Order: sequence, then structure tokens, then C-alpha cells
Amino acid sequence: MASYEADVRPLFRERDRAAMLHLFDLWSYDDVLANKDAILDQVAAGSMPCDGAWPDERVDVFRSWIADGTPA
Repeated sequence: MASYEADVRPLFRERDRAAMLHLFDLWSYDDVLANKDAILDQVAAGSMPCDGAWPDERVDVFRSWIADGTPA
């Protein structure tokens, strides 16, 4: 089971956080939880992060975290 602290937060680099901080904080569980569907849409489509698409394995971790009920 994926958790935010152990599995999801480490997916986001400092540069990803800085790029999105004007909208929400990728290092905040509450912010990521509130935007999880939009984040998944973007990473699955390959449009986030800005400098290149995540590999499928990273998208799968994020998708699994959602499917597992978004544990902290």
C-alpha cells in the first residue's frame, strides 16, 4: 500500500514544488489530496512535470496511492 509520506511526496522534486507553489504545495498532503485527480490527469498525460513526463512506474505509484484511499 502506497502512502503519501513514503511513496508520493518523494515523487515531487524541489523544482516541481517551486513550479506549482503559486497554485498549491506538492509537499503538502492536504494540498495534494485536494488536487489528486488533476495531478493524476497531468502526470498520466505526460504534461507534468514541465521538463519531461514521469515514467509509467511513477504514475502507477501515484495512481495506486489514490486507489488505496490516499493514506498519509
